[in-house]
Amino acid sequence: MTSTASAARAATNVTSVPRGGPAEPLAKLREFLETHHMGDKTGPKTFADFEREVHERLMEVERDVIAAEMVRLDLDDDAVVIEGKTYRRVLRQSQTYITAAGEVAVERTLYKDRTDGEGRCISPLELSLGIVGGFFTPRAAEQALWVVTQMTPQKGEELFKRVGNMAPSKSSLDRLPKLVSKRWEENREAFERALREGLSIPDGTVSIAVSLDGVLAPVDGGNKPTEVRATAAEEGRLSKGPAGYREAGCATVSFCDADGEMLGAVRMARAPESKKATLKEMLAAEVHAIVERRPDLKIVKVADAARDNWEFLASDKLPPGEEVVDFFHASEHLHAGIAAAYGDGTRETQYRHETLRETLRYEPDGAEKVIRALKHLAGKHSRREKIAEALGYFRKNKRRMRYAELAEKGFMIGSGVVEAACKTLVTQRLKQSGMRWSAGGAQAILTPRGWDQSDRFDEGWALVAATFHAKVTVLANVIALRPERPPRRKGANASR
Repeated sequence: MTSTASAARAATNVTSVPRGGPAEPLAKLREFLETHHMGDKTGPKTFADFEREVHERLMEVERDVIAAEMVRLDLDDDAVVIEGKTYRRVLRQSQTYITAAGEVAVERTLYKDRTDGEGRCISPLELSLGIVGGFFTPRAAEQALWVVTQMTPQKGEELFKRVGNMAPSKSSLDRLPKLVSKRWEENREAFERALREGLSIPDGTVSIAVSLDGVLAPVDGGNKPTEVRATAAEEGRLSKGPAGYREAGCATVSFCDADGEMLGAVRMARAPESKKATLKEMLAAEVHAIVERRPDLKIVKVADAARDNWEFLASDKLPPGEEVVDFFHASEHLHAGIAAAYGDGTRETQYRHETLRETLRYEPDGAEKVIRALKHLAGKHSRREKIAEALGYFRKNKRRMRYAELAEKGFMIGSGVVEAACKTLVTQRLKQSGMRWSAGGAQAILTPRGWDQSDRFDEGWALVAATFHAKVTVLANVIALRPERPPRRKGANASR
């Protein structure tokens, strides 16, 4: 933050340690309430101004109390031990921190490992309190991270200004998720294991539906679409989808009741990666942890017909279970085949599609009847490639189209949960107008956004927030001793 910006904020929501302690800001608040009541004034604008002023005064009190407590907790001793290493006092320096009530300026002591000439000074205060990035208090960081997973840093900055508590800048909101993501990725497997151990399976769960999908996003190359196309052509590859877009992966584990209705879900997403390798590992670990705790749960694997999805879902990397191609994708392929014969949007197409769709969904041999119907159409319209494509689709996936049987058993037969995750977890946040992302920047948003949509944001935040904390031990009665010089040998001068 520039000195100009700091000076501008000093008049509003930056607080230094009050000389009179917490009693002073409380007295100032009491004086305001006694002298600045509305009196005979009326009207919504007047009351809104009064309400705003009261809130600002309360935030001022909160900042003063927090600043005083931070000063009380600071150490000013000769030496401290942190993670087995001794650091010695070097200087005191003022630092501005952002709290949930706004910025506070605190003078704290800095220490240094004097055996490391290149080492940086550290603040035991920041480590003991768990200050994030040398700027955010833990509660402020948690609030800011949640906000920036829901909206852009620019909109987040505006939101905080309107709320009237803390006022982090757009740039600080942009840096925070990247800092948190770096800590998370360094310990990802251990943290995810902790989340799985704390997972609460909803009461009434009878089965779980495991799904995998992907969605194109402007990640790693979206800012140079022409170059991406050219590079792919040089390598003999086809760059599919919008220029410069790559496929982000989404996975879900849905908890379902006896009727196949969803009770809850774990949602996760990863930035583009070859074969969705990390996402698949995460999904497999999640499913195995659930089954280990509840071996009685039935499993159904639901996805569209993409080959990569089923190479994983049908493999031994997951526990065995029923397999089903998403019913709604199947219905779309059926419609495409019929429309190729009778025309898109015609009454004949609508009637035949609705009839065969009901057959596919509710009759035990529905897929076989649909195949026969499409085969008949293909014989009458041999030049219609769409009919042949639809026929091939149903023949290839027939064994995963036992919709009537699986629905009767209480299994989910649609992949709507993972498709919704593609939309709400990835598209709504990463594909806004003009957005371009690096893989790391995208993942910094997708990870905490996935926590939030899985109802475990607090648990995920607690794990990563702990990495910013360290135990600090004061070394008492430290005396700096100079090493003794070795005794001079007699005749040393004569030998030179």
